[in-house]
Amino acid sequence: MTTITFIEHSGREHVVLATDGQSLMRAAVSNGVPGIDAECGGACACATCHVYIHLEWLDRLGPAQGGEREMLDFALDVRGDSRLACQITVSPQLDGLVVGMPVAQS
Repeated sequence: MTTITFIEHSGREHVVLATDGQSLMRAAVSNGVPGIDAECGGACACATCHVYIHLEWLDRLGPAQGGEREMLDFALDVRGDSRLACQITVSPQLDGLVVGMPVAQS
């Protein structure tokens, strides 16, 4: 299990234990994290799992690419550290990952 911290725009934190191999979005939904709606079920077709990757993790994950980058064009409050949680696979290397959520997903 990998520990992930989701931080709502308000500052409220949700620390979850995620199963390695699942998406970050699925970990959030399975643990009742508010603000991660995942309307498309993880098909990279809605941007309702938009998150901000905290600075110390950016190099490990890298920027959004291809279809994910295109889908982020439809999200609100996109920044250089924006990613879609459905496109990040949980692994032991991500233990301790911290992600924020935009105000639009409050």
